[in-house]
Amino acid sequence: MTSLPSSSAAPAVAKLAAAAAAPGHDAQAEVEAEAYERTHVHGVYEAIAPHFSATRHKPWPAVASFLQAQHPGSVGLDVGCGNGKYLRENPAVFMLGSDRSAALVALARSRLGRSDEVGGAQQQPAAKKRGETTKPDVAVAAATTTNAAAGSGMEFSHEGGAAISDVLVADGLSLPFRDRAVGFAICVAVVHHLSTRARRQEAIRQLLRCVKTGEAASGQVLVYVWALEQGNSRRGWDEGGEQDLLVPWVLKSKSQTQQSRTPRKGLDNQTKAEQDAVVANKSGEPPASTMPAGDGPAAGTGGVGHTDPVFQRYYHLYRKGELEEDVLAAGGVVITSGYERDNWWAVAANEAPPSQPEK
Repeated sequence: MTSLPSSSAAPAVAKLAAAAAAPGHDAQAEVEAEAYERTHVHGVYEAIAPHFSATRHKPWPAVASFLQAQHPGSVGLDVGCGNGKYLRENPAVFMLGSDRSAALVALARSRLGRSDEVGGAQQQPAAKKRGETTKPDVAVAAATTTNAAAGSGMEFSHEGGAAISDVLVADGLSLPFRDRAVGFAICVAVVHHLSTRARRQEAIRQLLRCVKTGEAASGQVLVYVWALEQGNSRRGWDEGGEQDLLVPWVLKSKSQTQQSRTPRKGLDNQTKAEQDAVVANKSGEPPASTMPAGDGPAAGTGGVGHTDPVFQRYYHLYRKGELEEDVLAAGGVVITSGYERDNWWAVAANEAPPSQPEK
């Protein structure tokens, strides 16, 4: 099945950047950037959530290693948790997942066997105001035991041997967690969806704000973003190419999806809605879904011979070294960084460990 090509988002992004740079127009620039992301990111994931979730069930090795390395009893965040696939990766730690998509949060909570009554799909993320210093009501206790966690008013589930606190809807630019409250955080394939560099840096700053300081073995943040340098992938992106793109996601009818479905292992823990969706190919960008297009996101068709809705997702492709620059601009230090599966990643902290100089 032929994949549709990506298209340029450079003109729109340039307009957003110009608005952000205009003196005295910060608030309006934020409104415009949020509107663009609502159309080309949030609305898209609301529409494709069940199928997207069905394509995200296998943990990436470096993310799994980072989580397994955390101390037993640690409290951590998964910001942009999607369907929650990483929340049970290390059953010895407490994790709180959040995502901007209410539909994905509902799927994550279903996967964890929780209802939507608290922090679920009915909850809407609070709008962020520039310069806002008051934190929203939700707070994470830096608990190391279930008794301490219970005393904080948080609930923990031990189903399947995992200690899971909750999953909630939250905006990554206005995280509802206390300063220095957790020992670690992960943010996988999220920051690249923000349409200006200032917003991408603010997302990293928010992550750093939440993690502890003064402890060499904690207070670390793992961030993953799509790489520009993907010369060996089918996408054909590489060094020197355009960094701001709209990447298509094609939705097919349920009957077409069922005809092309191939049985796959690893679906036992997925919801019925996820099992009704075809599993992705290796690229992670399957051209099918059983979910209707819905309202809000930018959707069209694939052109001549294509009648299925096509949703355009915004991505900023990070060039080599750019993620490290954003960590530094956000006030953090880079502990280590690397490249895995067409992604750049970095482990960041508020301060370098005593035995390691800053990069």
